[in-house]
Amino acid sequence: MIEQPPFKWRHFEAEIILLCVRWYVRYALNYRDLEEMMLERGLHVDHTTIYRWVQRYVPELEKCCRPHLKACNDSWKVDETYIKIKKTWMYLYRAVIA
Repeated sequence: MIEQPPFKWRHFEAEIILLCVRWYVRYALNYRDLEEMMLERGLHVDHTTIYRWVQRYVPELEKCCRPHLKACNDSWKVDETYIKIKKTWMYLYRAVIA
């Protein structure tokens, strides 16, 4: 069976869909905020449409991006030193990922 392109038969262009999905995932915005932002740009997109886009495209985007992410683990250490700031000795801490 031939797989269709992910944005085929959509009313909006792929760039608009990806922009809304990316903003929803990256920033603390809700669907109505995104609806208002798109309306300010001259596009009437309903919040339920954005919800459907997020449900449809986030798993695909994660599947595409997952191999490119750096592998990380939960191992980290704290580095501590004592420094003088304005004639006062203070502790300086920093987290070091191992």
